[in-house]
Amino acid sequence: MMLRRALPLATAVLLAACQSSPGPAVNTGGKSAALRKMEQIAIAAHACWFASKDPAFKPYHMANELNSFSGRPRFLLVPAKHPEGKPLLVVQAEGAAPNVQAFGPLMDDTLGERITADVTRWSSGSSSCQAAA
Repeated sequence: MMLRRALPLATAVLLAACQSSPGPAVNTGGKSAALRKMEQIAIAAHACWFASKDPAFKPYHMANELNSFSGRPRFLLVPAKHPEGKPLLVVQAEGAAPNVQAFGPLMDDTLGERITADVTRWSSGSSSCQAAA
C-alpha cells in the first residue's frame, strides 16, 4: 500500500528532473583560460620574434612551459648560447580572467617597452607583429 503511494511521487520527481536542461556547454578542450591566452601569446611571440628572424631577439631562445601544473602557463626567453641559463624574460598568465605578466631583466633593457607593447597587443587578441599606426 505504501509502495502505491510512493510510486506517483517518484514518477513526478523523475519527470521533473527530465524537464530541466542545463545551459549550453562551452567546449574549451579542457584548457584553462590562462592556457588558451598563453598559447595565443606564445604563437605570436614565436612568429614575430623568432620565425621572422628579428635581429633584436637573435641572442635569445624561447622555451615554452605552457603545460605548467602550477596554473601559470608561461614561456621564457633564455640566452641562445646558454639555454640552460637563467631566464631573461618570463611571460605568464594566471586566473579565470587571465592576468598576463611579463618580468625579468629584459624588461629593464631597451627591449622592455617593445615586449610590453607586443604582449599587451597579443593579450587583446591581435596576432599582428606591428603596433597599429
